[in-house]
Amino acid sequence: MDLSTARRKLGTAALVGFRVAPGPLKRLVVRTVAPSYTVGAVCVIEHEGTFLVLWQPHRRGWSLPGGLLGRGEEPADAVRREVAEEVGLDIDPGEPVTIRVDPVEQGVDVVFRVRLEQHPDDLDLSLSTEARKARWTRRSELGPADRDTRGILRAVERAGDAPREGRLLGAS
Repeated sequence: MDLSTARRKLGTAALVGFRVAPGPLKRLVVRTVAPSYTVGAVCVIEHEGTFLVLWQPHRRGWSLPGGLLGRGEEPADAVRREVAEEVGLDIDPGEPVTIRVDPVEQGVDVVFRVRLEQHPDDLDLSLSTEARKARWTRRSELGPADRDTRGILRAVERAGDAPREGRLLGAS
């Protein structure tokens, strides 16, 4: 038996062993060998071309309302909780508009968009200790924003485009 055949047989045996292994053991194996990512939920709250940003001491620059998911928490529940905690608004986040994966920081952001009908000045924002300032801004007037916020805003802009279809590049 040549080396290529032996590798294929060993790989098949490993996959069969994985298939019959108990669920907790499978998860342990996957978590040990796969990269670990944090998952957050973020909301772009908009009104007529402006959106809400926050100044938070633990971030570098302006950021969007949101935060990390708790264990077992759904993204929509997390973003609703975070927006309520950070700015005192009760939202129905709807469905996510995009998902951003940041392989450098190993983070996944589930992004929601809420469009307000009433003027933002009519809202009574109650900032938490996490958010020191809040303001409504346009993308062109944002100024210094943290790395995540810039990436999330780019992802939201791209989400409006039609998805690019895939194509066959070649056979192996």
